[in-house]
Amino acid sequence: MLRFLGFLFTAGFIVFVGVAVGAGYIILETTKTLPEHEQLARYEPPVMTRVHAGDGTLLAEYAKERRLFVPVDAIPKQLINAFISAEDKNFYSHAGLDWEALARAAYVDTQILFERYVQKKKGRRLIGASTITQQVAKNFLLTNAPTVDRKLKEALVAQRIEATFTKNQIMELYLNEIYLGMGAYGVAGASLTYFGKSLTELNLAEMAYLAALPKAPNNYHPVNYKDRALTRRNWVLERMLVNGHISKEQHDKAIKQELTVTLRPFGAQLFAAEGFTEETRRIVAQLFGEDRLYTGGLSVRTTLDPKLQIYARRALTSGLIKFDRNNGWRGAIGEIDVTADWGAELAEMKVPDDIAPWRLSVVLSVEADMATIGLRPEKLADGKLPTEPETGVIPLSLAKWARKSKGKGKLGPKIKQMSDVLKVGDVVYAAATRDGDQWHLVQMPAIEGALVAMDPHSGRVLALVGGFSYGKSQFNRAVQAKRQPGSSIKPIVYAAALDSGYTPASVVMDAPIEIEMSNGEIWKPKNYSGKFYGPSTLRLGIERSRNVMTVRLAHDMGINKVKTLAEKLGIYDNMKPVLAMSLGAGETTLMRMTTAFSMLANGGKKIDASLIDRVQDRYGKTVYKHDQRECDACSADSWQNQAEPELLDVREEVVNPYTAYQVTSMMEGVVQRGTGKVLRTVGKPVAGKTGTSNDERDAWFVGFTPDLAVGVYIGFDRPKPMGKGATGGELAAPVVADFMKLALKDKAATPFRAPAGLELIPIDPKTGLRAAYGDENVILEAFKPGEKPPEEGYVIGENLGPASGSSAVIEGGLTTGTGGLY
Repeated sequence: MLRFLGFLFTAGFIVFVGVAVGAGYIILETTKTLPEHEQLARYEPPVMTRVHAGDGTLLAEYAKERRLFVPVDAIPKQLINAFISAEDKNFYSHAGLDWEALARAAYVDTQILFERYVQKKKGRRLIGASTITQQVAKNFLLTNAPTVDRKLKEALVAQRIEATFTKNQIMELYLNEIYLGMGAYGVAGASLTYFGKSLTELNLAEMAYLAALPKAPNNYHPVNYKDRALTRRNWVLERMLVNGHISKEQHDKAIKQELTVTLRPFGAQLFAAEGFTEETRRIVAQLFGEDRLYTGGLSVRTTLDPKLQIYARRALTSGLIKFDRNNGWRGAIGEIDVTADWGAELAEMKVPDDIAPWRLSVVLSVEADMATIGLRPEKLADGKLPTEPETGVIPLSLAKWARKSKGKGKLGPKIKQMSDVLKVGDVVYAAATRDGDQWHLVQMPAIEGALVAMDPHSGRVLALVGGFSYGKSQFNRAVQAKRQPGSSIKPIVYAAALDSGYTPASVVMDAPIEIEMSNGEIWKPKNYSGKFYGPSTLRLGIERSRNVMTVRLAHDMGINKVKTLAEKLGIYDNMKPVLAMSLGAGETTLMRMTTAFSMLANGGKKIDASLIDRVQDRYGKTVYKHDQRECDACSADSWQNQAEPELLDVREEVVNPYTAYQVTSMMEGVVQRGTGKVLRTVGKPVAGKTGTSNDERDAWFVGFTPDLAVGVYIGFDRPKPMGKGATGGELAAPVVADFMKLALKDKAATPFRAPAGLELIPIDPKTGLRAAYGDENVILEAFKPGEKPPEEGYVIGENLGPASGSSAVIEGGLTTGTGGLY
């Protein structure tokens, strides 16, 4: 017997030694292929980039993984306790492996396997015993492969991590890396995603829910599987109570709370700013690259003023809708069978997501004085459609505008009954009245446009609207659409003249002129009215937007001077030196035009348009800023009664400040007496210029107050005539007026700032000669130091042809002129 027991002992010892040696060999070989755990010290997880408006309002987020990195010291202690209770209660006491949990898991899993394969029972799932440290090892350094080799590596790496990092460092890695569903990585990202809150704003029940998610986030969706999610959350709260992290009172209070989530959309956040945000995204990607944009955790502070952005979109869309309505009803956008499930069919139709409160609808019945419509149903939180359809009524009075469009501004007969417009099954857009009892018939405008509002002193873009609906078209007409500016270029022509010695009182002949182009064709510029007005002052030329005298002026001083100034102002990169350019024949963008006018408004200082104030990296270091002024005194360690630091304005002077004010004064006349009279309704000093290209294809108004520059462009995406009378003064100027009235309603009426040394002299606007104070229609004209009005009349271009007689002929479309001073 003793011999047999000795044999068993010897055999067991040999097996034990063999297993130990084998295990040691396996561990040794596995150790050779372990990943470098030291890379965790250089951990920089993919973090989302966030874009904010000037006031801090969140505009957009860009990320491959929706994550915000938060240091462990900034994570609430109770949230850490919730995760420890749910995932690893012995986290702060084990060395990477929890032997107690491993033993428990082995015992339970043995029972489960016996039930599954011997008793043929189904139900219970195998339980794990991975510690938080093991999860860090797997998530950062290993794969999810369910192999023995991977589990062994996980255990070894976990022990190395424990030997290298503190518990708080490991917890920081874990809570910032873990996936918690809905595209959210890390607890800070999940807190925003599920509750729209920062971590410090979470209550106990919300913390417990987040801690319930790591095992299987999709199985505990707060809407799709709410009961399951509540059960799991309450289990976490129970674990927290058992582990001594919360009191019975705290537990009972949290258990009773509903699981209320505020699922936060990812991406663009501010309604009406999608075009601005996308342009900002493009610029950031250009500056830092796509990869850093989506993983670098940049913080982008933009120039956007949310209030002005809403005003801008309201003004532009109202102007587009008004023009579109005046051109008639183009018909229903579709037709469906209302005897079938019309709600489901409407719900499947794509609708721009930024046209609220407009709703897609279908006509259910038509009577003489009204139409009943069914409204496109909105999906419920569970993804299903409501069982009760929503209906409304369009009265005849709110559809009488919808006379059939016959093209070229012509309309069909007046609407006498609803059947003249709609029939059953028509799919149309409708907008609720203020009281919500009735609905307007509306249609998506075919016309498009853009609006830019800018701080003229810095170039900061305060508002930008690139079209009627970003959801309908992502084409940004403020920065991408190149169009002919028409007469809105004239202030640049006149500024070039004033810089060359002309004065606002200089007189130019407004008479027929023929220009022989380089291809041999004859160009005969005309005024919009088709008439000629004889000798006219420069002021009158701008106020009445005279084409012919502008061409004569450009020829007289030399078109190259216009070219030089237009390029300095950034309107063109390389302007063709041809006289047609003096009437806006070259293409440019609204952003460029608004920036150029801003330089006239600020006294001639060079600025660059910017949508971004500054960009910071994930650590808060500024890596880009628009304001390039240097301020050494701003970095003082403390205040020692020193004077406030001064920022020197070293910007390039692109326009003489006296010239800038003279042109501004002349453009004030455009608003007071000329083509931009609608701007008088603003009730503040406004200067600006209308612009209309050939055949009324493009309508412009660019203008400014002392501290706000605004540009508007309106036209079709595929340029075509908009109809007789569709000018900058009729279409674009009212939009600017509507915007300025809202933007400046609480601002004082500030006059334009005149540089020191200017002399105001009374001038007869017809002759350009000095007048006496009190004379009829006298204008106080600004003259530069040393300049005086002429004692007797001199007409520029008079030698090129009489006001009423045969046309003068200028040979050569590429002209340089004489550059004379008058």
